[in-house]
Amino acid sequence: MDSLSIILISLSLCVGVALVTTLFTKPHKKRKLPPGPPLLYNLEWLTKSMFELEPILRRLSSKYGPIFTILQGPRTHIYISDHSLAHKALVGKGSTFSDRPPASEATGKLTSNQRTISHAGYGPLWRLLRRNLMSEILHPSKVKTFAQGREWVLKMLIEEVRRHADSGEPVFVAESFQYAMFCLLLFMSFGQKLDGSTVKKIKDVQQSLLARSPIFNSLLFFSNIVKILFRGRLNELIEIRRDQEKLLLPLIRARKDKNKNHQDDNTFLFSYVDSLLDVELPDEEGRKFTEGEIVSLCSEFLSAGTDTTSTSLQWIMANLVKNPGIQQKLVDEIERVVGKEAEIVREEDLNAMPYLKAVIMEGLRRHPPSHFVLPHAVSEEVTFEGYVIPKDATINFLIADMGMDEKVWDEPMAFRPERFLDGGEKVDITGSREIKMMPFGVGRRICPGLNLAMLHLEYFVANLVKVFEWKTVDGEEVDLTETDGFTTMMKKPLKAKITPRRM
Repeated sequence: MDSLSIILISLSLCVGVALVTTLFTKPHKKRKLPPGPPLLYNLEWLTKSMFELEPILRRLSSKYGPIFTILQGPRTHIYISDHSLAHKALVGKGSTFSDRPPASEATGKLTSNQRTISHAGYGPLWRLLRRNLMSEILHPSKVKTFAQGREWVLKMLIEEVRRHADSGEPVFVAESFQYAMFCLLLFMSFGQKLDGSTVKKIKDVQQSLLARSPIFNSLLFFSNIVKILFRGRLNELIEIRRDQEKLLLPLIRARKDKNKNHQDDNTFLFSYVDSLLDVELPDEEGRKFTEGEIVSLCSEFLSAGTDTTSTSLQWIMANLVKNPGIQQKLVDEIERVVGKEAEIVREEDLNAMPYLKAVIMEGLRRHPPSHFVLPHAVSEEVTFEGYVIPKDATINFLIADMGMDEKVWDEPMAFRPERFLDGGEKVDITGSREIKMMPFGVGRRICPGLNLAMLHLEYFVANLVKVFEWKTVDGEEVDLTETDGFTTMMKKPLKAKITPRRM
């Protein structure tokens, strides 16, 4: 019997156990949950990604309303598809809707038992981790110190694109974008430029972990059964985690040694690892992070800032290829601000480019990095819109639908940056006043790297358009069909005819 058959049989047994559990128990008795199908629990639901299930969720929203429930055995999943309800939950009742559900065993191992910003429960540890990142690394004054890293990565990316463009052949850019962002995040994490071989090794391990974790997350409610049936795969994940530690621990220890003598080193660059070395954990008698916990936090930093930004960058460039008129308007703005003779667009020039910002915003609206946020949970049972949200439920939001809502957006399928200029849509991307789009989440769990991501997107888009002209490949069209991965990617990666602009 092959491994696929074993997995399918095992999943069928799991489904059978869950069905029995559901039929002979009465969960949430006397509590009025949001409406939804009485039981939606089958093999198809388990084995598909959230992206593949999105059409089903959309149909359920159309049938049951903007807030609905899906029961999966003992687990309760609540989805919110309406932007105003999302605002009421994440902003109006933010202190209640900001917790996280329990992690699967696999996720627990990768996050040091939920000791990362994205997975920590809403409480003192989460506040400490987020405050440290925001004040020590993502504060505007600290972000400026990494400008040399951004310029280094930009030059590397331009050289790579130019090398392919000079061949005269169409260029696939997705891998180059991802590699550039990963190098930049490594630089911010460890305060040094790593050689290509080391970058590749760390990147390969990081991608392996991301590729293998989803199946365990989807089977969270079978945690005890999974420990038995999927022990081999869990062991494989653990082994990859060990490989990750072998690569990152020497870098972390090097920062420890450098910190002891940095007062006499004028070249010292304060990094994310440096910010974590002396942090004392709350309610643990002043204990500091273990090396394994620092590995988890660095891994989170790399994952959160690499694929999301590189994927968004590819979507934006794809729309500029597909819409040459918009690309030319952007070029005209860039040349007005920096002049035709400038080699690159500097970071200080970006604030004078409203059309560039509009292009980035439209790209994020049209193609958010993910169609869902990380699952939320309530810290206590709460009544919301007349329904009970139980403490053990997971809550998620159909954020892609919000950015395409015809009640909010005129011609939502069109790529039209002008909607974000003066006289157009007034959009607060943080969602603090109202939610029209939420590519970075909203409320207390909003992505802490929002401003950094916007800087990176503006900086790299401006320079890629300044240096090169991007055109469709003869006889081909840019395909904007989406597919699922760690982020929402292009099903057919962007291929473009790229030529250097005349200076």
